[in-house]
Amino acid sequence: MNDIKRITIENEKYPELLKQIYDPPKCLYVMGNVEILNNQGIAIVGCREATEYGKKAATYFAYNLAKQNINIISGLAKGIDSYSHIGALQANGKTIAVIGSGLDIIYPKENEQLAKKIIEQGGVIISEYPLGVRPEKEHFPARNRIISGMSRAVLVVEAKEKSGSLITAEFAMEQGKEVYAVPGNINSLNSVGTNNLIKDGAIPVSNFSDILIWFWNFCRILSMKNSLQNQNNVVT
Repeated sequence: MNDIKRITIENEKYPELLKQIYDPPKCLYVMGNVEILNNQGIAIVGCREATEYGKKAATYFAYNLAKQNINIISGLAKGIDSYSHIGALQANGKTIAVIGSGLDIIYPKENEQLAKKIIEQGGVIISEYPLGVRPEKEHFPARNRIISGMSRAVLVVEAKEKSGSLITAEFAMEQGKEVYAVPGNINSLNSVGTNNLIKDGAIPVSNFSDILIWFWNFCRILSMKNSLQNQNNVVT
């Protein structure tokens, strides 16, 4: 097992964006490259029973965004989460997996090799739960607030009407983050949630550049605000 670090909310390595949410974890257990925790990131999430359309879309968006040095953040679950991590790895990018168990219990077990590849390629696996904690059902909605909390925006690729990924989208909206959704076939159960998100105000996307243009504009404005803040601090 790789070296596991415990990072408290007072630690400079703790994700700055995560500090700003309601009820941030008091500490995180981290396995892998802690240096990327404060890099810019976008979450990509979706349902576990992904269609081929969803798998290809998740891989496509993750690959192209990771190529732009954007962290891809997801939950290491089956389906869309897995393909989001895989897309980032294929781009030789960095990806962050947030899990709902202790770091010694990778869930689902079939993703143990994927978790290993994430770490080998400079990514990181994180959890708010200490070693030995099993992946209980109630842990996953709590896990989702961390996924959205660490991200600048959330992209939902596929979601059923009551998909857990909609919880991540809801957290993102509460946290003031942009929410994107991939439009889907109106006859597909896996697209009911994403199509409803769009009706409720999520931004529909069909190309990674739709997100990238917003992302870089956001970063430019953020940089200008930080520069002005630093100037004001010097003056005072």
